[in-house]
Amino acid sequence: MHHASPLRPIRRFTAGLTALALLAGCATTQTQRIGADDGTDACRPQRVALDSTGNYYGQDMIRGAAIGAVSGGVLGGLIGAAATGRTRDIAIGAGAGVLAGGALGAAGGYLAAKQRQAQDQASLSASIGNDLSNENAQIDKTQLAFNQLIDCRLMAAEAIRQDVRSGRTALEAGRLQMADLRTRVQQDIAIARRINEQIGTRGAEFDTAIEAVAPGTRHQVVARTAAPPAPARTRAPVPLRIRPEPNAPEVGRVAANEPVKVKPAGSNFALVETDGGLRGYAPASSFPMRRPAAVPVGGGEGGSTRELAASNIAKRDNFSESVTNAERAAQGGGFELAG
Repeated sequence: MHHASPLRPIRRFTAGLTALALLAGCATTQTQRIGADDGTDACRPQRVALDSTGNYYGQDMIRGAAIGAVSGGVLGGLIGAAATGRTRDIAIGAGAGVLAGGALGAAGGYLAAKQRQAQDQASLSASIGNDLSNENAQIDKTQLAFNQLIDCRLMAAEAIRQDVRSGRTALEAGRLQMADLRTRVQQDIAIARRINEQIGTRGAEFDTAIEAVAPGTRHQVVARTAAPPAPARTRAPVPLRIRPEPNAPEVGRVAANEPVKVKPAGSNFALVETDGGLRGYAPASSFPMRRPAAVPVGGGEGGSTRELAASNIAKRDNFSESVTNAERAAQGGGFELAG
């Protein structure tokens, strides 16, 4: 009598799990994500550039959960079969293994993989530091691409306003053009949100690893930036910019003596919010305020890895903030004819 190999159910189960993992990781095409090129979008190259940076964040780290589930399922199945001698228990053991493996992959799979590869704590810290350096460079690319896309949209909005003011474009036509531009900006922001979610997923894995090699880093970064907004007024009108940079596009203005709330934002700029909800950046010197004491993040155990980790946390937070600011600009005066 021919007996089926006890490995055959494992192979079938593994194949099924692998197929599910691959389906879960299937990426849409760029055209599906950002729309087809209709030849009317002057900022299309910048949108393509932003979306293209998102490819990086869909790679190995966030596939760890699926990989962990597959390997956990196989291991669970083998344990179940070995414990009872009955191949039907492969499925039972595999089911438990999927849950355990999936949990490992989703909640610390990156750190666990690094720990298995590292010979000691020093090599673990160096390996994670190298990955953080690469991640920081990629976030910089994404931030730059998003900045350039939003700058392009804001310049297009200003061009529409100028054409309406000069009479080159009729008022109603200008309104239609601005409405179309706002729609495009909302689509841009949706792309940025998706990328931000991917960055956040990877960031959760990094945070677990950072705590293992440089404990307390997140707390230090939060403490350094946790100063609450302070009430302030300025003696002269001040332009608000989309980013804390002198040449960044304007998203609005603060009138002389207008009450606002301000918060230090680095680079000698302040994040300013009006009572009407308009937010933007202006030189900190325009709003005299007491500066909070700096909280050091370097030094101590972890060294350069701690500094890379602090930079990674700050870059993630900055990108998320820039997406929020762009969304506010899209809802406010940044894309209105009277802006």
